[in-house]
Amino acid sequence: MMYTGVLTKMKTEFTNPINYFLIFENDFLNINQLLDRKIKISFIKYECLNCHLDKPIYRQGFCKECFFETPRAGDWVMRPELSKAHLGEEDRDLEFEKEMQLQPHIVYLANSSDVKVGVTRKAQIPTRWIDQGAHEAIEIVEVPNRYLAGIAEVALKNHVSDKTNWRKMVTNKIVDVDLEAEKERLAPYIPEEVKPYFIQSKSKEINLSFPVLQFPDKIKSLNLDKTHEYEGVLKGIKGQYLIFEDGTVFNVRGSEGYVVKLIINLNI
Repeated sequence: MMYTGVLTKMKTEFTNPINYFLIFENDFLNINQLLDRKIKISFIKYECLNCHLDKPIYRQGFCKECFFETPRAGDWVMRPELSKAHLGEEDRDLEFEKEMQLQPHIVYLANSSDVKVGVTRKAQIPTRWIDQGAHEAIEIVEVPNRYLAGIAEVALKNHVSDKTNWRKMVTNKIVDVDLEAEKERLAPYIPEEVKPYFIQSKSKEINLSFPVLQFPDKIKSLNLDKTHEYEGVLKGIKGQYLIFEDGTVFNVRGSEGYVVKLIINLNI
């Protein structure tokens, strides 16, 4: 079986285990069904997710020019505390920024390698946790806009990490944590402006399970700019990573905007 298309982050379904799908323009693949199959990945060209031209990808699936122009890559995306739509101030496209920023956001704790604090739109729960490979997560605060979520995250990251160690995540070197207790520990550090939005009731900790047959002991990252062709037996999917039998891991989301050809060997 052969498929060709531009990579975008895998779509997911919150099932047990998580269901993963790779979406191409005229096709889609249920990646779970490819476990224990040999897959050949070949790089063909680039296709910027904004201008759709064959230009080297700079960040987040965009060429360099588009990265600094598209509202989908504004500074507020990675740094929510820089959001200004609630003030009526434009960064790159005020209407787009209002649509994205002026909606309910969640500040959460997730455990994918160690406990981290993060921010996402409420509509992205639990997708955000799945993408980070978190095996457990809990909501702390629900606010009406991205700015308030951002200033809460800035305050809390002085007391808990805001990063995921992806190597620990894909090797499953994880420890369960009482996230409700962590939530209560961090409550005093929430900014006064955000305290009214703290989720006072006992939050439900969400547990997630990923389709992995074998976790690697040592890992090597597949970079399509350096290795244009790779073949291996798929052993798992976690976060946005494909995990192969030889310890190779491939970050699908980190390769957005790359056009690839996939050949699936159904006999293995």
